Amino acid sequence: MTPGTAQRGALVERTVSRLPGLLPPVALGLAAAGLGSLWPVVGGPVIAVLAGAALSPLVRRRSTTLEPGLATARGFVLQLAVVLLGAGLSFRTVADAGISSLPVLLTTLAACLVLAWLLGRWLGVPGKLRTLIGVGTGICGASAIAAASPVIRARSAEIAYAVSTIFLFNVAAVVVFPPLGHLLGLGQQQFGLFAGTAVNDTSSVVAAATSYGEVATQHAVVVKLVRTLMIIPITLALGAWARRREEGEQRPGGRIRATVTLIPWFLVGFLVMVAANSAGCFSAGAQDGLRTAATLLITVALAAIGLSTDVAALRRAGARPLLLGFLLWVAVATTSLAVQFLTR
Repeated sequence: MTPGTAQRGALVERTVSRLPGLLPPVALGLAAAGLGSLWPVVGGPVIAVLAGAALSPLVRRRSTTLEPGLATARGFVLQLAVVLLGAGLSFRTVADAGISSLPVLLTTLAACLVLAWLLGRWLGVPGKLRTLIGVGTGICGASAIAAASPVIRARSAEIAYAVSTIFLFNVAAVVVFPPLGHLLGLGQQQFGLFAGTAVNDTSSVVAAATSYGEVATQHAVVVKLVRTLMIIPITLALGAWARRREEGEQRPGGRIRATVTLIPWFLVGFLVMVAANSAGCFSAGAQDGLRTAATLLITVALAAIGLSTDVAALRRAGARPLLLGFLLWVAVATTSLAVQFLTR
């Protein structure tokens, strides 16, 4: 047997070994995507992770057989989804949003990340979980969690808890923010800026802004796209931080662990897609198709994460991470409004 034949045989064997574990998250992800189209405020990714967590005790009984495929869905599929997200963004959107939105966007992001670290430590929330809740609240919900989790090597239970927490306060924002905007006398663009910086997932941003007005919706979506670009520097920073931590841990015999790369491949792919879209390589139809594909892949990956979740570990985490999410949600909303009023 030649080396090439042996390699092809090993590749086929690895692929076949992953199929049993890939089928459950794909089936659950497709079903969740269909239900998410009926309830866009909830969204397919949240339905997938919650349904997966509910079914996880059944999957864990066959973990040996299913784990290779589940690991592929949690890893490669999730990373590929992040790459495809770049097709819906362009560096030009920063200019389209206007320089006036950047002070609010950057201030809310900085406040959220700093408070996630301080309050998370005070509440005793584990480091990776508070990081995921912080980036999910400060940037763009499940997409930011998807980008950050491979870099910091978060566990399935941590990802599931973070996504569920973000979802809870997304729903609260859709209900609370429009009446609050009217109470405060916010104009259409002001509310669009508020929704774009203080609500996380795009579907919830649209849901909150649509009830306020067409101009508010248009402005909120653009601000949300600019906010999504913050995935790039934050993920790079997390990668550098994770690498320093890894290099600081010595294996027996003095060998240094350096398993986390500084620039993950999927972030490079994300930047390539953003640059390609900025250059006009994708038509409007292609952008819509790639965004849909990215959302579907995230849904499949989160289904795998849910199926891999140790529900007992979620119960052991208690209510403190949820309290952290609430405090960050309030802080981001308050900061967004305060900066707008101070810079009028």
